[in-house]
Amino acid sequence: MNISAPFIRRPIGTALLGIGLMVAGILSYRALPVAPIPSIPVPAIVVDANQPGADPATMASTIAAPLEREIGHIPGIDDVTSINATGASTVIILFSVDRDINGAAHDVQAAINAAIPNLPSDLPARPYYREFNPASRPVLTIALTSKTRDIGDIYDSANTILAQRLAQVPGVAQVQLDGGQSPAVRIRTNPASLAAAGLTAADVYQAVRTANSLAPLGAIEGADQSTMLAVNGQLHNAAAYRSIILKSSGKTILRLGDVAQVVDGVANTRLAASDGLQPAILVTITKTPFANVIKTVDGVKRVLPQVEKFLPADIKLSILTDRTTTIRASVADIQLTMGITIALVLAVVLIFMGRIVPTIAAFVTVPLSIAGTLA
Repeated sequence: MNISAPFIRRPIGTALLGIGLMVAGILSYRALPVAPIPSIPVPAIVVDANQPGADPATMASTIAAPLEREIGHIPGIDDVTSINATGASTVIILFSVDRDINGAAHDVQAAINAAIPNLPSDLPARPYYREFNPASRPVLTIALTSKTRDIGDIYDSANTILAQRLAQVPGVAQVQLDGGQSPAVRIRTNPASLAAAGLTAADVYQAVRTANSLAPLGAIEGADQSTMLAVNGQLHNAAAYRSIILKSSGKTILRLGDVAQVVDGVANTRLAASDGLQPAILVTITKTPFANVIKTVDGVKRVLPQVEKFLPADIKLSILTDRTTTIRASVADIQLTMGITIALVLAVVLIFMGRIVPTIAAFVTVPLSIAGTLA
């Protein structure tokens, strides 16, 4: 049986079939996902814990070690690694590939709960976990700088204008802001003044804690509704903290401002971002697992000029890193290699066959074969 006979007897149908196959291949090629590494679900979980002011050795012994002991009892773990820095501890857990990530997450949460009694009692927040995927690294980093505005104003503009719009771009999974710090009041006590007043740093801590409170008082019960009551004594700026009374004797009142320098500042003065020599807010963009990285970055770049119109005129927006640069170069190299390969095949057929008809046949069949593979 000659398989080619039906196609030879029906040239028009064969031509239409070839055209359809070519169109399907072109459309499939344009729809192919593009990513630096395959988007394979990796059973990995990261546990984060914070203790402001603690050095790395303290974080390792008092937080990372108890967490690792409890996590080590979870079945299906391939590797556990901890990274400790000043005020922060990160435990990376890699599971075997056949481990269900949802079940692993429940086991990790149970391990965190079991480790709580062995952790410092003054942790500002409980340790928390998040799923980790190596393919979810940032694909684009944008810097916002200004020569006239402080970093707080830049952060507000980035958070309220830029981040919300970029999060709506198809393929964007997360928009994270770095370099901005939450406002805080910093108290620098004078040891000599405290000693002269017969006070210690613990007395200052207790006075500040008592004066800055938010506590429930109870409720007023009515026939149809009840109203909750609470005392909101929270202080919001340095001036209010300076007036806190530490000690009183008769008409003599000692306030916090008398024995300490109280200033408005940020929560952590050791964290910052810069673009060159200018303080900056960094906007890092992460794509969804199966999104086309090139289309996602192109979509973000199309939106940037529109969003820039709504930013203050003295805020400069610039792209620091673009992960698609090397990816685009790799795709272009593949396209060039494919073109050279087709040309070499045609040249070999023409040289060894010595006729134009087989060369034309190869010119048609080779692209059709590639199109059929893509389709």
